[in-house]
Amino acid sequence: MRKKRLLSWSNNNYSPFFRQVKTFFIASQFFLSLWWDNLVGNNSSQQKTRRAKWLVGNLLNLGPTFIKIGQALSTRADLIPLEYVQEFSQLQDRVPPFASEKAIAAIEKELGKPIYSTFRDFDPKPIAAASLGQVHKARLHTGEDIVVKVQRPGLEKLFNLDFEILHRLVRLINRFSRNLRKYNLEAIYQEFFELLFQEIDYIHEGKNAERFRENFQKYHKVIAPKVYWKYTTRKILSLEYLPGIKIDDLSTLEANKVNPKEVIQLGITCYLKQLLEDGFFQSDPHPGNMAVTPQGEIIFYDFGTMAEVKAIAQDQMVKTFFAVLKNDADEVVQTLIYMGLIEPVSDMTPIKRMVSFLLSEFRDKPIDVRAFEQLTDEIYLMFEQQPFRLPPQMTFIIKSLTTLDGIARVLDPQYNLLAAAQPFFKNMAFSQKPTNILGAVARQAKDLVQYKFNQPNPTELSIQRLESRLELGELQVRVRSVESDRSLKLIQLGIKSLIFTCLTGFTLLSGTMFFVNSYRVLSFVMFGLSGLWFLLLMRSLMSLVVKEKMARMGK
Repeated sequence: MRKKRLLSWSNNNYSPFFRQVKTFFIASQFFLSLWWDNLVGNNSSQQKTRRAKWLVGNLLNLGPTFIKIGQALSTRADLIPLEYVQEFSQLQDRVPPFASEKAIAAIEKELGKPIYSTFRDFDPKPIAAASLGQVHKARLHTGEDIVVKVQRPGLEKLFNLDFEILHRLVRLINRFSRNLRKYNLEAIYQEFFELLFQEIDYIHEGKNAERFRENFQKYHKVIAPKVYWKYTTRKILSLEYLPGIKIDDLSTLEANKVNPKEVIQLGITCYLKQLLEDGFFQSDPHPGNMAVTPQGEIIFYDFGTMAEVKAIAQDQMVKTFFAVLKNDADEVVQTLIYMGLIEPVSDMTPIKRMVSFLLSEFRDKPIDVRAFEQLTDEIYLMFEQQPFRLPPQMTFIIKSLTTLDGIARVLDPQYNLLAAAQPFFKNMAFSQKPTNILGAVARQAKDLVQYKFNQPNPTELSIQRLESRLELGELQVRVRSVESDRSLKLIQLGIKSLIFTCLTGFTLLSGTMFFVNSYRVLSFVMFGLSGLWFLLLMRSLMSLVVKEKMARMGK
């Protein structure tokens, strides 16, 4: 039943009306559950995780459009809570393959001839399958081995339908929710579908593959497949067959005597080249899209989700990298503002203090995720309150770098991104290639050298640190921030307890009056509600007592 329900969207005879009803019903369930959680004060991390898991299950049920939405939201920590980001990041685009007869029929229709007139051999069993399509291995009459990517039948029709349904849903949300209106959902929706329609256009993907291949033609350690245009249409893509070892398969890499550290270094260099030299990069470098040959070369497979980087953003990324090396929190903040990651406000002190903390904790050592759990309440509060945002372009960059970072940690838990990136920047600084980005690297390298030569002695350094702490007002601000936050939470709990007390009393009194006047059913309803409000009151009072004890202990 699970498989049938999951693939109900793949039936071309589905009803557009019932699909819209189903989508709106799931959306209504979700928003009502969020409203209820806010009403009763149940916004714990565990509850958010439960809601996120429920939503992931329904996105899978609704099919490819919604799977892609979940995957896109997994990079938007500026829009959704961390618990949702974590669940969406595990959303796998894995569905059973469609029948090989349908794949063969699609190929014959697109290419206009019988399958074996086009190919000498064709394997009906797919070697990979996802919600958008599946891949078959074939051999041309000239003897070359290729892979044929076939779009799932009816996919474009489904996307067009979901495009209309989601547009109606976004307009409803904008009309009735002031809180969500500020996120400009209309722009996010338009941008998402623009990228989605590009991803199912295989001619567009073929052009991306050729451009990527051309960018790395002088890099013999980086391989991209050749496109066979004679056997490519909007719904069929034929590429050179390039087998390899899955990039995160450490045991197989070691068995083939491939050095994992060299693979990491090559991967980082490759991505920095894409970002800072080419301005054209693969925005979804998950392990399924990359492989390694027994000779240690990296193979790239999927070119449907490529993104571009403007020269201005490239220049700012270089400045950010060197500012981190110099431990210059002010310059890091300025570059983040320039790239649109931070909204400039009148008081930037909390942001600068947070950046300084992160630089001191994680600049020169492997990032330990557990270390983030040791952050103070104040730092968490700053993350929530400060005006951080993610422009679309930066979303793709961060997604690709974090995915690549995850792969690198599988191969070498002690790896450090900054250390791995330094050889690339050194090579760029000494390169003879005349580009604007090279000039930025050279200028920043010169500043870094001057910074290293002008390092103060230990006494001067201590004085500078003291001045910096006094300037930021760390001691005073930290105490006031945490204390005011605690007081605010106590006041909120007190108000909530008062509301629950009033509701308990009102429903109890109403139930008594109904009972006296022989309205038994209504009286039992009111007594039931009174019991519910009383339980919530007890829970709120217990939370209040615990918070007060913690506040006394912290003084």
